[in-house]
Order: sequence, then structure tokens, then C-alpha cells
Amino acid sequence: MEHLTLEVAISAAIFVTAYVLIILDKFDRAVIALSGAALMILLKILAQEDAFLEIDYNTIGLLISMMVIVMITKRSGVFEYLAVKTVKTAKGEPFIIIILLSLITGILSAFLDNVTTILLILPVTLSVAKDLHINPVPFIISEVFASNVGGTATLVGDPPNIMIGSSVGLSFMDFILNDAVIAFPMLFLTTYIFALLYKKKLVATKEAKEKILDMDEDKCIKDPILLVKSLAVLGLTVIGFLLHSQLHYESATIAISGAVLLLFISKVRTEKILEEVEWKTIFFFVGLFIMVGGIKETGIIKMLAQGVLDLTHGDLVLTTMAILWVSAIASAFIDNIPFVATMIPMIKDLGALSGMNLTPLWWALSLGACLGGNGTIIGASANVIATGMAEDQGHKITFVKYFKIAFPVMLLTIVICTVYLYVFYLI
Repeated sequence: MEHLTLEVAISAAIFVTAYVLIILDKFDRAVIALSGAALMILLKILAQEDAFLEIDYNTIGLLISMMVIVMITKRSGVFEYLAVKTVKTAKGEPFIIIILLSLITGILSAFLDNVTTILLILPVTLSVAKDLHINPVPFIISEVFASNVGGTATLVGDPPNIMIGSSVGLSFMDFILNDAVIAFPMLFLTTYIFALLYKKKLVATKEAKEKILDMDEDKCIKDPILLVKSLAVLGLTVIGFLLHSQLHYESATIAISGAVLLLFISKVRTEKILEEVEWKTIFFFVGLFIMVGGIKETGIIKMLAQGVLDLTHGDLVLTTMAILWVSAIASAFIDNIPFVATMIPMIKDLGALSGMNLTPLWWALSLGACLGGNGTIIGASANVIATGMAEDQGHKITFVKYFKIAFPVMLLTIVICTVYLYVFYLI
């Protein structure tokens, strides 16, 4: 028991120290995460083989493959085309543009995974901001939030939903009828909140607006043949994502196939594309997965989940609310995938022991884990990808800068979910 307690203390110390260093933002995030991962292995919290098993290769494969597809597609000029088209639709008004781009992001995230959507939308956003000579950070934060809210709506939008759906036998329509009915109204509400919060910063000069409104979007397309090839492969990949459960392929397999096909038919130099992949972000994920694996291995996540269930003494209302709020707060600070993986069997055990109606608990877990990811810069994959891409373009979004604006809005969405769950499932 002493040995176990020492392991718990060591793994917690590594995780908390790494997290504090990430928050302080004095060192590179990827280096911190990889250092924490290395310590977990060196101090024998995890064996090397087990550490590598903790890496979610489906997520890593999906990220790299979609980055490759997006980098090739970008060469056609389609993102510049979409940027000009969006600005023209909004008549050059940044306030309208942030709303349009965020809503497009949220709706796409319901049907693609939210990481793919961010990879598609962010180049458009950066292009719009550059043309209007305004800071893209408000747009990026609003879009990240929208991607996670939109991803909450469906079975395929966010990994926790895929895990809950496959484990409990919930269908695509179950998520539409239970999650989407609250997620989509929240998408519109939170998008408008971010637009209002950033209103003073969303100002473009008359000259910048006129210049972009005079642009011919058709001239932005540099390579029409590459555009057709890229959109065809992207379309096939999206169809693959929508049908992946029927095809019995993981989403990474579909994305890798799309990336390889596009590399083959585009004839773009492979080494050039691979140079543009966000490797720093990929290795940050690798380190994070191993660190979270360490605290999972020592039972810290399980202790947290068990504590919630012990405190509620089997009361349905208390248990539902505890799962919603603990899932949200935990998912803001640790990856929601291992947390959900731990909670699913515990909720099943609770049902077996108490005979409780588990339906509200599954929706509480889904809403809490997916929306909670909006709370911090490392709460969800989309957040990490977006901030990594922004930093590469010279726009650094620190942990504190993101936390101050996003965490309160995340808490608002959980308050709304509290009312929703109580009214529709618990009265």
C-alpha cells in the first residue's frame, strides 16, 4: 500500500508540475509534456511498452493525415477564396464575420470531428484577419469554442460521444434528440457572447474593407486542377467519417487513406508537405497522453470518479449533477478521453448496484466531457491544434489569456445543461 501511495504521489507531482509550467508559459509546451512523459517512464510509474499503449494513435493518425490534406488543399487557393467570399457576405464587418465563421465551424464540427473542422477553418480565418489588418485571436478563440459546442451535438462530433455511443448502444439519432437540441441553441448563444465580448477589437479600417470588397474571389484560385482533386478527396474523406461505424474502420484509417491518395494524385512534393505538419503539436499530444496514462495507472482518475459516486449515495439528481460538473471541470484540465473511459464502467456498475435509471447519467457525461473541454487551452484536441497553428503565424494565445475569456463562458454552458437535464430528465 505504501508503494502504491508513493506512486500516486509521484505521478500526481509530475502531472501538477507539468500543468503549472504549461500555465506559466515560460517553456515550450511540447518540451514540458514530453519531459513529464519521460519522468513517468524513468520513475517506473509506467513501463515503456505501457506508456506507448497510452498514446491514442487514432487521434495522432487523424491529426497528421488531416494536416496533410489541408496543406495540399491550401495550395489551390481555396482558403483565400472562402475568406474573400465570407468577408463579402458580411460586407467587411468583423462583428458579422466572427459570427459567420464561428457558426460555420460549429455546424461542420457536428458532422466532422472538431479537429478536422478547425484544420479547415483556421487557414480561412488567418487569411481574413490578414486582409482586414486585424488580430485573428478573437476569431480563433470563438471558433475553438464553437467547434467543441458543435461537436457535442452528434455521435461523430467528439471522441467522448463515440465512446459513450459504442459502449452503451446509443445511435446517431439518440444524440441528435438528446444532445443536439441543447448544443445548437448554445452554439448561437455562445457565438453571440464572444462577438459582444470582442466587439471593441473587431474594427477594420474603411480602406481595408473597401480593398477586400473590391477583390475578385475567383482570382484567388491558383490551381483549379489541384482544387478539384483536393475537394474530391476531402469529400470522400468526409463521407468516410460519416459512415465509419458502418464501414468498421477507425476515423484515422479513413483520414490516412485520404492523405495518401491526395499525396499520390496531387504530385506535390511529399517532403514539402511533411515539413508543414504541426509536429510540435503532435508531440505535445504524445506527451500529454503518456502523462495522463500515468495518473490513470496509479488510480487517480478512478479515485476521482469513485469519490463522486460515493458522495451522492445513489441519489439520481445528485449523481447526474455531480457527473455533469465533475466531467466538465475535469475535462477542462485533463484529456476527456481517459476520463470518459474510466467513468463509463463506473456508471454501469452504479446502475447494477442501485438499479438507477442511467439515461440522464449518459447525457450528463456526454455534455460535461465535451463542453468542459472548452475551459482551457489544453482541454480538447481542437484547442491545442488551433493555438499551435496561431503561434506558428506569430499570434501566441497563452493559457491565461484563453482561460480568462473561455472558462466563464464554459461554466455558463454547464449551468444551461444543469437546467436542461433537470427539466427534461429529472423532474
